[in-house]
Amino acid sequence: MVRVKNEAHNLRFSLAPLLRATDAVILVDNQSSDGTAEVAHGVAAALGLSDRLWILDYPFALSRCGPEHLLTPPDSVHSLVYFNNWAFSHVRTAYALKWDGDMALTAEGAAQIRDFCWQVGYTRVNLLLPRHPLYVESEQVGYLDLGLHNVEHYGHPILSSYSYVKAFEWEMLRVPQGSRNHALPGGSCLELKHLDEDEFAHWTDHEAFATSSRTRRKRREFATFQAIKAGRWDACDRLFRIEAPRGVHIVDHVAREWLPRAARPLVHDREMPPRS
Repeated sequence: MVRVKNEAHNLRFSLAPLLRATDAVILVDNQSSDGTAEVAHGVAAALGLSDRLWILDYPFALSRCGPEHLLTPPDSVHSLVYFNNWAFSHVRTAYALKWDGDMALTAEGAAQIRDFCWQVGYTRVNLLLPRHPLYVESEQVGYLDLGLHNVEHYGHPILSSYSYVKAFEWEMLRVPQGSRNHALPGGSCLELKHLDEDEFAHWTDHEAFATSSRTRRKRREFATFQAIKAGRWDACDRLFRIEAPRGVHIVDHVAREWLPRAARPLVHDREMPPRS
């Protein structure tokens, strides 16, 4: 279940691995103006997997995270809660993954999702997915943050006991008591952040990051984003500047080469040794 708005530039990296790794992808387009739906169709067609892609339109503007979300009733069509539950009501498989248009599986992550999908069946296992922010400066240069430990619920059975409910800053998945969690290892997924875009437009305002301990991750992301743009990336703890080989996009390089070859567990030194 890929929820998108103006993600045409990311779909080559995010949608293609999902189409290969899962039985079906539902892409919910929320008022995109950049040709997102057309690009998604093109990605699926290029892979010969058009039969795995369904595209739905969601025509209502959504409240942004933070105070705006808090003021929106959960049963409003503008609420992230309503939007997520509406989107998942269209799933016809026994299990589903919640996905964002800027999330790109690594080579390892795609293999792990394929393995997980054929094993999970109807079991009540919640999938936890670690994500590593990759700040994209250009097609050749990016900054990978391995100091941010961000693991969230991204997979769950399609059962009435699972639903999205309102939290203070965003929606959250309510899971039944006694359900088990399975976490993929680090290095499974990238979260793409482009330095030439407003990566925090889905928040009410940047000052909202400082109002709660629950927004610690967003505070780090915002501070890292600003530091890189100011040329002070080396002042950020556990942030790696990576250059891709000529002719290879930085996202492809990190997802297919750099992270899969990095030593496990992921270490935090500036010079990460390769796997033996």
